[in-house]
Amino acid sequence: MAKLNLFNGREAERISESDAVAVIGLGRFGQALALELMANGVDVLGVDGDQQVVQGLDGRLTYVVMADATREDVLRQLSIPEFNRVVVAIGQDIGASILTVSLLLRFGVPKIWAEAVTEAHGTVLEQLGVHHVVFPEKDMGRRVAHLVQGSLLDYIPLGGNFAVIETAPREFLAGSTIYQAQVRRRFGVVIVAVRKADGEWRFAEPNLLIEEGDELLVAGPARKAEHFSRR
Repeated sequence: MAKLNLFNGREAERISESDAVAVIGLGRFGQALALELMANGVDVLGVDGDQQVVQGLDGRLTYVVMADATREDVLRQLSIPEFNRVVVAIGQDIGASILTVSLLLRFGVPKIWAEAVTEAHGTVLEQLGVHHVVFPEKDMGRRVAHLVQGSLLDYIPLGGNFAVIETAPREFLAGSTIYQAQVRRRFGVVIVAVRKADGEWRFAEPNLLIEEGDELLVAGPARKAEHFSRR
């Protein structure tokens, strides 16, 4: 296990120069994020104050360190100021979250994502100047609500009241090409791609035929996209 006292300056410098991501806080959200980054070939430095959590992730992240991220000297020892991308996933301890973010902003870290657990927490992070504030539980709750209430297979909010949805087959469009369906004119949304019976997605070219059983990837204003999914 790579504890703080074993994570030397050379290792810290090497990983910070590899376009890695530092994930500070390894609760449910932080762990899921860090492991997904690793699965996509991105080096990850994970930092958490819980020894059991750190031990559980040993060997699964590029480096995982037990350390107090609210201390400036510790973050400097870990070369955090040299990272281009840092995620602060300290959700439950709002004070530690704000203090850590403040240090990152002082360091001038170019891209910071921070988890917020309440609207007030998110507001403070935004006022501090965090580039991306994430509400994992709220966002997931909204996503599931959309899936429950309509014939959606997936729902991805994009902000600004815009969304991308994956719908169950829309049988009323079967037999029409993308151009003939005139979905944008009729429903105010755009078909982006179509999943055929073979499971492969295909770009929605104007002459692509929509067949019975095809699933659609649709983008547009959230309410219009939901209305289309219930058509």
